[in-house]
Amino acid sequence: MYDVAALEVELAGTVFAGGLHFSPLTGSTNTDAVAAARAGAPHGTVCFADEQQSGRGRGDHAWHSAAGEGLYASVVLRPSAPPSRWPLLPLCAGLAAAEAIREAAGVAADLRWPNDVLIGAKKVCGILVEAGSDAQGAPFAVAGIGINVHQWEFAEGLSTPATSLDREVGRWTGRQRLLVCLLKSVQRETDALADEASAAGIPARVEEASTWVRGRRVEVHGPQACSGVTAGLDAYGFLRVMTEAGVVTVQTGGIRAAEMD
Repeated sequence: MYDVAALEVELAGTVFAGGLHFSPLTGSTNTDAVAAARAGAPHGTVCFADEQQSGRGRGDHAWHSAAGEGLYASVVLRPSAPPSRWPLLPLCAGLAAAEAIREAAGVAADLRWPNDVLIGAKKVCGILVEAGSDAQGAPFAVAGIGINVHQWEFAEGLSTPATSLDREVGRWTGRQRLLVCLLKSVQRETDALADEASAAGIPARVEEASTWVRGRRVEVHGPQACSGVTAGLDAYGFLRVMTEAGVVTVQTGGIRAAEMD
């Protein structure tokens, strides 16, 4: 179980200080954070739990969230950046998760656009970013991040095989330290949006951290379904895919490795 008082000490001086909301059991931390944001919760409010009963990822996919096995946290974001840069938030969350995993577990992670985090060919982290506005009309985003930490068994038939940090590094990984690393990384990445030059560099940083966004034959799932070879990211973080009909700029959806004939 988390030591919330110790977390407050470690996060003193960050935007998260005084904004931690822990639940031993909840339906979904994203649902909790969206409700808090709609009620006016400030930037940096964090809803996290030891267990989720209805954890979810992109496309209404369920996220297995057993007690004590993973990190389940959602952050209310109201970055001081122009709305034109907000589409970069999913990429920021992916970068933050990969940085935290590297710092806390000592293992390098790969980013699969838009924000899945993999170790090798297996998924270790999923991210769901939702946007809305509160009663005063002020916009917000909620970044929900789930990281497999202590799990050793996973359901069969997953679209992408899953793994956990403990399985990959062969040792116990502390969720408390991982959460501190994650939140500090989230603050660094979202703060970068406020600076024009730093924000402009986010797509390039994702390209450097990912084996998926350039030169990879993929199938795109979602409203812009297509197949082709990835050709990098545009200034908004959208994925370019070279198809037989030309370049498609994919704004929403997900990608998988294309099946070879």
